[in-house]
This record gives sequence, C-alpha cells and structure tokens, in this order.
Amino acid sequence: MGEAWIAALFALFVWWFSTGAILMLVRHAERAGPRAPFGCTLAALPLLALGIWGYVASLPATGLGGAYAGFLSALAIWGWIELSFLTGTITGPVLRRCPPGVPELERFLRAWGTIAYHEMLLTAVLVLMWLYGAGAENAFGLWTFATLYLARISAKLNLYFGVPRINTEFLPEALGHLESHFRISRLNWVFPISITALSFAVACWLERLHTAGTPGEIAGYALLTAITGLALLEHWLMVLPLPDAKLWRWMLPAPKQTRRTTTRPEGHHGF
Repeated sequence: MGEAWIAALFALFVWWFSTGAILMLVRHAERAGPRAPFGCTLAALPLLALGIWGYVASLPATGLGGAYAGFLSALAIWGWIELSFLTGTITGPVLRRCPPGVPELERFLRAWGTIAYHEMLLTAVLVLMWLYGAGAENAFGLWTFATLYLARISAKLNLYFGVPRINTEFLPEALGHLESHFRISRLNWVFPISITALSFAVACWLERLHTAGTPGEIAGYALLTAITGLALLEHWLMVLPLPDAKLWRWMLPAPKQTRRTTTRPEGHHGF
C-alpha cells in the first residue's frame, strides 16, 4: 500500500501549499492597492482554464496519472473560485456588517447574501462537472470537487449556527464584514451531523481503497480519503484549541492593519 501513503501525503502537501499560496496572493494583492485583488483574480484565469482542460482530459484515463490529474484539476478549478471569493471579486450582494439583534430569518438572509454569487458559482460548476463527467471511467476529479463542495457547505452552516472557535485572522479586508455573520457558541445541532457524515465518508473511501485493484484506483481513493479526512479535521478545529493558523502565518506578509481575531480562518476548507 505504498502508493496509498504517497498519495495521502501528496494530498496533505497540496492542501497546505495551495491554501498558503492563495492566502499569500490575496494578502499581497490587498497590500498592492484597491484594484489589485480584481487584477489578481484575472491573472489567475489560466489556472481555471488548466483545471477545466485537465478535468476533461482525465475523464477517460484510468491509470495512476489519471487519478492525480483528476484530483489536481478539480483543485485548480476550486482554487480559482476560492481566490475570486477571497479577493472580493465574486461574493454576494450584501457587503455590510450584520447589525446585532436582528431576527433570525433576516440574519440568515443577510448571511446568505454575503456569499450568494460565490455559492451559486460553485453549485453551477459542480452540476456542469457532473453532467459532463458522470459515467466516465475516471470520476476522481468529480468526487474531489463534490467532497470540497459539501465540506464547505457544512463548514458555513457551522459558522452560521455557532461554534466555539472562529478565527478571522486570514479574512482579507474585502470580506471583513463576514465576521459579523458568524456566531460563537458552545456547539450547534449541525456539528454532530457534519462530523458523522464526514467520518462516514472517510470510512467509505477507506473501504474502496481496501478493495482497489489497480494503482490508479489505489491512488485515487487514497487522495479522496486524505482530502475528506482533512475536511473532518478542519471541522474539529472549530472546537479544539489547536494553533492551526501557525501553519500559514509564517509565510504571509503582514496585513495592512491589525484586525481583532478570535480563532479559526473562515472556511478555507478545501483550499
């Protein structure tokens, strides 16, 4: 099972490096001026194009290279969309802080409005990937994107309903209003559902990994196991007092101004 461990470690490295790279680009763009974040998003369009091309090209590939290509292509597409969000290019129509004490329905609508365009884009991309790639020989790219998508929805719901640890340290200035839509509380009813679902997904990928018969399947299911396990870990870090932000803080330039922080970075889940 050496190939499985290599794939899992590769997924761990890509998770760490790609998250740090996106945060670094956003921080540099923020320091460069008000137009730089949008320019950064445009300059990264080749990454999106490469991801789309790689996803399409990987669909009929069943070997070891196909598994890695599908995985990396899905991450490239996901990474560009996340970059467009963190730069404030594609977010939502609500750009204001949430006033305290608003009714719950209004609070939900305001929170949805802060991310609406971004979430609709992610959903549209997932649907297109499924329509084009359903039934293909290599579905690892599709499953990678779907895993990141579902983990992100879960993370957002937990941040909305309330968790003990929320960190706004890595939020760029363009998204500074988001922290007013989060809630700090002991726990919420969504959290145990999220943990159970992600744990079940990890178990399913491990079962597929155990019965995999080709190097491509071994690598693909190991990549999915690792990325889902990382999503599970990131959910637990909303509760556990671990200094995970140190993984990236050392590689980032100082922000333009200091923002009061509490605890976890807002949903960089899945990069």
